Amino acid sequence: MNKSSTGKRRLTAILLAAGVIGALTATAVAQSQRFPDVPPDHYAYEAVEWAAEVGITTGYTDGTFKPHQPLSKRHAVVFMERYYDEILQAEESEDFTRGDMMVLLKAINDGVGRDGTGTGTTSALPGEGVSVTMARADWTSGYFQAQVYKLMLEELGYDVSEPSETELGPQLAYLAMAQGDVDFWANSWYPGHDAWWALELPDGSTVGDHIEKVGRVFRGGGLQGLLITKSVADEYGITHLDQLNDDPDIRALFDSDGDGVAEFYGCQENWTCDDMMESMIAFNGWRHLEQKVAGYDAMFAEAATKANAGEPAVIYTWTPSAYIAHLRPGDNVYWLAMENVLDDSNPLGLEGGEQFDQRYWAGTTDPVELDIPAEQCPARATADFCQLGWVPADIQVTANTAWLKANPAAAELLRVAKLTVIDVSLATVEIHGGKNSQTEIARLAAKWIADNRAKVDEWIAAAIAAA
Repeated sequence: MNKSSTGKRRLTAILLAAGVIGALTATAVAQSQRFPDVPPDHYAYEAVEWAAEVGITTGYTDGTFKPHQPLSKRHAVVFMERYYDEILQAEESEDFTRGDMMVLLKAINDGVGRDGTGTGTTSALPGEGVSVTMARADWTSGYFQAQVYKLMLEELGYDVSEPSETELGPQLAYLAMAQGDVDFWANSWYPGHDAWWALELPDGSTVGDHIEKVGRVFRGGGLQGLLITKSVADEYGITHLDQLNDDPDIRALFDSDGDGVAEFYGCQENWTCDDMMESMIAFNGWRHLEQKVAGYDAMFAEAATKANAGEPAVIYTWTPSAYIAHLRPGDNVYWLAMENVLDDSNPLGLEGGEQFDQRYWAGTTDPVELDIPAEQCPARATADFCQLGWVPADIQVTANTAWLKANPAAAELLRVAKLTVIDVSLATVEIHGGKNSQTEIARLAAKWIADNRAKVDEWIAAAIAAA
């Protein structure tokens, strides 16, 4: 197979997602049911709606009901007390006898009245009694998939911590997983994050000795690179980042303090991409180019303001994210190309810096040749492809090896579950549009599971079979 066509085909879904995001506005998602994880076609829908209406249940504080969550003895007692208080309105009633209770319990045990499977409820789920600590990344585009994985594991009976309680940058996340303080996260970006596997632990082992990559949230979906104000690029003929270093007149446009060095908005510290960009600068010998490192949202707000005003600005960004809804390639910005792509020479001598190689698709020797049109990447007008200088990342789950071996059902679920770039992008736009509380993020994740119930059920069945 032609390597170039392979790389271009892989990019199709990424560009489609970017186009969808660029056309989006954050609008409310219509809800036809009280709980987003109990849609009208769910076998318990009418019962749950009735129970909520009469006051027997209020659901969880995140707005979900969790219909597949194992029923604890405490909750069973609470529901019965509310039934007596709200329906029977008495301490005892002839309308509900001891015999009725036994009939009810036997029906539950036999699986009567459920979804037609006839499966009883006495078989324990593989995760019952097992607590799981998960983390999420400290960038908002990773919040949604973290919540989806939490809810799916809970359907297997696991007691999963709130991802928001352990929000980490990559370095701390990989250390925590290697040391067993965190079991997994769904926010790895490979090959960039491969560098953290080389970190040495106090016992002399490395992080990579204790963790594993599991499945793929989505492959090659993390398109990343540098964007430049479109009107400025058009006026000065800027197509490559190299020009900011090499051309004194262009350099002056991006030199805010008059020191002869052009500046661009880079990556938040400890996100890995900050070290990767410093390595690119050293590799290319760009002595007149400097990366600004600060809080990403603050940098993005500055860059977007400048781009919309037609002022010089260059900033690193990525998909899936809501940022592409504000800086839109071909509209108010362009993708900037690079003449030379960072290899595995590790010019700064960083620990694990060899893994910053951006020449090939992850795990292959296929060169990265991106089929981005000239209308979005002007360098493409005189080249067969757009060379952004970055590998579109595989976004994957990483987990502690010992935990995976001890929990085969969880391992299988993490292996088979997959999301799409578009689904994550749409949810991220909603989050940036204001649905950013933990409750609202949980609702978005629960709705995605409800909308993809058949697919999720297949993954859950595979996980149970692997237990």
